[in-house]
Amino acid sequence: MEEVQASFSYKAHVLVLPFHGQGHMNPMLQFSKRLASKGIKITLAATLSATKNMPPQVGSISLEPIYDDLTHGGLDGADGLKGFIDRFQEIGSRNLRDLITKSQSSKYPIKCLVYDANLPWSLDVALGLGIMGAGFFTQSCATIATYVDMIEENSLESKKPLRSLEELGLVNMPDMGSSTGRYPSLMSFLLGHFDNIDKADWVLFNSFDKLEEEVVKNLMKLYEVRTIGPTLPSMYLDKRIEDDKDYGFNLYQSTGDTCINWLSTKERGSVVYVSFGSAARLSAEQMEEVAWALNESDANFLWVVRTSEENKLPSSFKEQISEKGLMVTWSPQLEVLSHEAVGCFVTHCGWNSTVEGVSLGVPMVAMPQFLDQFSDAKFVEEVWEIGVRPKGDDSTGLVSRKTIAECIKQVIQGERGEKIKRNASKWKQLARVALEEGGTSDRNIEEIVAKIVSN
Repeated sequence: MEEVQASFSYKAHVLVLPFHGQGHMNPMLQFSKRLASKGIKITLAATLSATKNMPPQVGSISLEPIYDDLTHGGLDGADGLKGFIDRFQEIGSRNLRDLITKSQSSKYPIKCLVYDANLPWSLDVALGLGIMGAGFFTQSCATIATYVDMIEENSLESKKPLRSLEELGLVNMPDMGSSTGRYPSLMSFLLGHFDNIDKADWVLFNSFDKLEEEVVKNLMKLYEVRTIGPTLPSMYLDKRIEDDKDYGFNLYQSTGDTCINWLSTKERGSVVYVSFGSAARLSAEQMEEVAWALNESDANFLWVVRTSEENKLPSSFKEQISEKGLMVTWSPQLEVLSHEAVGCFVTHCGWNSTVEGVSLGVPMVAMPQFLDQFSDAKFVEEVWEIGVRPKGDDSTGLVSRKTIAECIKQVIQGERGEKIKRNASKWKQLARVALEEGGTSDRNIEEIVAKIVSN
């Protein structure tokens, strides 16, 4: 084994820097595997807490802690999310500069930084050291196009009225500190991604050209946009990367065997899978409506309720579900969505979950909670036509149990459900084609690799 390693020669060395969190780590780690499969040496730099949730090495990808968030309390430290971001920038930028500089005297100097767009300061570090930079957005092209429009609205020359918090998807959002300027501080942070993005060599998206065709064309007029997705493990798509069966990173303990064994006792297409991701927090009232909708539905259900959310469940609910439902604190989502028993995905429409649902051909009931989830839900229902979005109360936004149950029924049964299933199957095929040899995403990745190698 040592002789094989010694004789192997990499084409180039790329440093990948994701933002903290499950939804940011997974797609960037998966893209790293794609680059590695094409002969690129990958070092993935992450927070110390993230590296502790991973094996010392993921395939051929080596890990490098860039910021000790554990010492400073991470997101629970001083000033919450804003404090975490500020400390990450201050300490991470120094460590990033040192890491890149140190590599310059090695056999494989770092030639390119692929950075999460949440960390725009890292592009300044890379360009200052004379290496290439690629911004990676973990949201959809459509969402980023919306942010670009907002920057235009916010310009001094613009006469457009500012949109409401509801239109911006800022309902149910965590506090990030005091607001400054014309937008809440979290939105100001998001718009800050664009301060230097025009200097990036590429702007990457976990999407594929056909999925957001018109939006991609429009964004390409502004930036060097390249779609490189879907960033799912290869086993679920083109099967071109050997033994690539999972992401390799998980903040939560999975209940994989429990989920799959239970699903295997159910009939094909009979199960509703419900998950609101790793960050969304439903109100106690909304949680209760979801619970009774599932209980009153004709379908079996598998519901992921994080430990921190369990106290919002109706007091007698777990005792009433019997064999009809299974509740877990986390699940192996890819395995679940690809199981033949699953016929419907009730989702918050985070972009990763949306892309997974599209790629695995699962019809959806879209229940967005904030930010990009609203535009993702719109595409699910109106553009791709692979699901429905239950309408909430005009004043409170609360979606009733009756409405949720009716939407589940529409997706699983009846004429509309059949059309949704056909569309879901079509998009599943297009997702796989994008990453097959010669597909649009594969060509984009090959182009990126070629330019890095020749630089």
